[in-house]
Amino acid sequence: MDRVDAQADRRRRVRELVTSKGFVRTADLAAEFDVSVMTIHRDLDALQAQGWLRKVRSGASCLPSTQFHGSVGERMRAMAQVKRRLAGAAAEELAPGQVVMVDDSTTCLALTQHLPAHTPITVITNSLPAISSLAREPGVALVALGGTYFPAYDAFMGPHTAAGVEAFRADVLFMSTTAVTAGRCYHMSPETVQVKRAMMAAAARRVLLIDHTKFANQGLYALAPLTDFDLILVDDAAPATEVRRLREQGVAVRVVAG
Repeated sequence: MDRVDAQADRRRRVRELVTSKGFVRTADLAAEFDVSVMTIHRDLDALQAQGWLRKVRSGASCLPSTQFHGSVGERMRAMAQVKRRLAGAAAEELAPGQVVMVDDSTTCLALTQHLPAHTPITVITNSLPAISSLAREPGVALVALGGTYFPAYDAFMGPHTAAGVEAFRADVLFMSTTAVTAGRCYHMSPETVQVKRAMMAAAARRVLLIDHTKFANQGLYALAPLTDFDLILVDDAAPATEVRRLREQGVAVRVVAG
């Protein structure tokens, strides 16, 4: 095995260890793979950039926090019931014959279960689980956005995906966000922001689905102010001050009760 292959294999195994244990110390990883601590730091930097984990003091974690969205599995489990409620409310905005764009969020993945009830419908998405879910649904014309596959997000992202979005015009975009701070959406990867900005520009109407935990999260890369959306769906645990502020700014906000 050459150096490049050895590095790729080690990083895969590091990722698996952190994912299975939740937290692993840097020193323990160096001992496990018989490499220097500096080498492990480089591995963790690369894996963090790909969205697999978060570097913390003395180690790495894959557990959700205010500054890390967590693994795909963690995000699928987090607030699952609330996400289903938001998706059900979003489905009320659908109409047969529409061209619908859906982002790679786990919140909007729940919406895909409602789409076959509104056929004929065209769905454009970069989410691999959404593509797999809708691929054999009669009445659903599916447009899969390609590009670079990001396993940590289970989606296609980056400049080629964003360029692909620009070839379409959607009636409505459904999307979510990692964090909301000071009235603005944030994400942890620039590739995510790049694709979602393209989606927002390609849609005649924009609907944002956010559960109340998003208001406590933080993100590194700014996407857009909440005032850029035509409708925001939040659950009834969302901060009342945030909801009131948005309505005062003229944003349509619908609170989805449990």
